[in-house]
Order: sequence, then C-alpha cells, then structure tokens
Amino acid sequence: MSIRGRLLHGVRPLITAVGLILLWWAITRVSQVPPYMLPDPGSVALALWHQRVLLFWSTWTTFTEVALGLIIGTLLGAFCGLATVFSPLAQRWLMPLLVLSQAVPVFALAPLLVLWFGFGITSKIVMAVLVIFFPVTAAFADGLRRADRGMVDLALTMNASNFAVLRHVRLPAALPAFGSGLRVAAAIAPIGAIIGEWVGSSAGLGYVMLNANARIETDVMFAALFVLALMTILLWVAVDRLLKRVLYWVPDTSAPG
Repeated sequence: MSIRGRLLHGVRPLITAVGLILLWWAITRVSQVPPYMLPDPGSVALALWHQRVLLFWSTWTTFTEVALGLIIGTLLGAFCGLATVFSPLAQRWLMPLLVLSQAVPVFALAPLLVLWFGFGITSKIVMAVLVIFFPVTAAFADGLRRADRGMVDLALTMNASNFAVLRHVRLPAALPAFGSGLRVAAAIAPIGAIIGEWVGSSAGLGYVMLNANARIETDVMFAALFVLALMTILLWVAVDRLLKRVLYWVPDTSAPG
C-alpha cells in the first residue's frame, strides 16, 4: 500500500467519526429533542470528563470480564471444533447442545446465571463465553473440514499419524477460518458482559448505564455507551492486528485503496 493509501486508510475513520458527531449535533439543534431523550455531543463530552474516574474503573471491570470471556470462549470453541470434527460420537452429542445454547435467548439465561454464579465477575464471564464460543466453534470446525483432501491423503499415504496430519495439514488450513471466527467473537464479546451487568452487578459500564437510565441522566448513559463502543473497536483492532501478524502467510486479496 502506498503512503497516500495508508494516510487515507488512517484518516477515513476519523472523518467518519467527525461526520457522525456533526450529524448528531445537527439533529439535536434542528429537531429540538429534549436533552433527557437525546443529549447533544457537548453534554456527553462534559459527562465523560466529570465522570472520568467512575468510567475508567467501570471500563476496567467490563474489559476484564470481556477479555477473560474471550480467552475462555476461544479455548472452549477450539476444543469443541476439534471434537466435532474428529469424533463422530462427540459430534452427535455436542452439536445439539451447541445449537441449543444459541437457540435460547441470552436475556433468558442471564437471570439464571446471576442466580447460579452470583453478582460478581463470574456470571459476566460465563455470559461472554456463551455468546462467543459458538462462532469460534463453527468457524474452526468448518475450516478443519475444508482442508485440502489431496494433501490429507498424501500425508496418510506417507504413514503420517493423525496428530501429524492435524498439525501439518488440517490446522494450517483451518487457521484463516478460525481467525474469522475470532474476529466475530471479539466484536460481540461485550454483549454478554453488558447483559450480565444489566441483570445484576455492582460495577461495570452496564451498571453505570442502568443507574444513569434510572436517574434520567442520559448524558452519562451516552458517555458510558461511547466508552463501551470505543473499547469494543479497540479490542477488535487488537485481535485483527494480532491475527494478521500470526497468520502472515495468508494472502490479503481485498481491493486496494
């Protein structure tokens, strides 16, 4: 990518953000929406500053829940993906459970998880794991199944063990799909943590938003929402950069510019 392309690639998100803020400001000015329904950007900026200490520690709490949920969910998803591909028995038993875990709405499970695991961090981590492990499992299992059959047969004719075939053929072929699942997981991981905080917690960005909503402090609620969105974007970018560094051999065929 040329220097001009890199510059445009870095400036575009900033231009988009500024455009959205200007549109937001224009809507609040033209429509005369009451501040308790839609505060203007200036009020939200002041709330960010005045509540900076509370938002900092709340962000740290939510980030801890999301990060631990992402790590555990990724490991669990990778294990389930391997099990469903290499064990017909595991596939018959696990797949209905995996589908059932996604068929039940997360909101319906949240009160039970808070009841079982308490109001602390554990229930939020479990919520995040439930949200993200299925995309990782599905993507990884699909990647393992789509390994080049000719390469697998060639390895088997050379008396390679199943573990050797997995390590040298199937895993390299499945890693791009696994990376796609991990990117999706990074984007949706905060959903589980926030829902858990809404149902029952004493800290975190979801707790701040819930209290602000009860007090009709819409500017504080928007400030917490802004911080949550920023945290999610940064988490996705970090995961994306890490995957590009680890999977450096996977070609990028996206259009230039």
